[in-house]
Amino acid sequence: MICILNSILIFVVYTYIHMKLLIVEDEPNLLSILRKGFAENNNEVSVALDGRTALEMIHNYTFDVVILDVMLPDINGIEICRRLRAGKNFVPVLLLTALGTSENIVTGLNAGADDYLVKPFKFGELDARVNALNRRANQDTEKIDTIVISDLEINGRAKTVKRDGEPIVLTAKEFKLLYYLAKNSGRIVSRDQILDNVWDINFDMNTNVVDVYINYLRKKIDKPFATKLIHTMKGLGYVIQP
Repeated sequence: MICILNSILIFVVYTYIHMKLLIVEDEPNLLSILRKGFAENNNEVSVALDGRTALEMIHNYTFDVVILDVMLPDINGIEICRRLRAGKNFVPVLLLTALGTSENIVTGLNAGADDYLVKPFKFGELDARVNALNRRANQDTEKIDTIVISDLEINGRAKTVKRDGEPIVLTAKEFKLLYYLAKNSGRIVSRDQILDNVWDINFDMNTNVVDVYINYLRKKIDKPFATKLIHTMKGLGYVIQP
């Protein structure tokens, strides 16, 4: 597909992505079944075989739902949940557990898990639960009212932007990009992370679409004002901060 945006030619290769999932499971046969099943439903599936790798991936990338086995070879799923919630990371987590007693289930939920499923299970039930968690998370995100960075005010529910009290009109994609940068205020995000989280499709990573949209935002968010908020970190990506 070829897009022409403000006389700039962008080559785009994509497929629709429903959800971005992380499966944390060390049992190869089950992992293969889950990965195949979710991928066939147009989900982007990443995998981790142990807890340390899972925590690193969750820190570096954004996922819609994490499917997390309790019994892992290093850090167990309960401890991973505790660390995520202690770090203010509220990605939806569904625990897979062979321990079906009410005490074990309560322990998992109290650690911060959003749902659980006892092994063995049918894939259809897991798929339905994961979809429900994703819908609930999207509804909760829409309830977030305002992010304020210096004199920039972004209303996530109303999809409005003001700077120094002046309304700024953005396209839907410009707003989504700005909102993603603002949610990660003070943290450098790479072009690949932006593509993963702002565009719900798989792009050819050689595309310059991120740079094009950053330029659009700068013209509206930064150019009319003395203080610049959107910064390029050479070789790393972009960050929004005063």
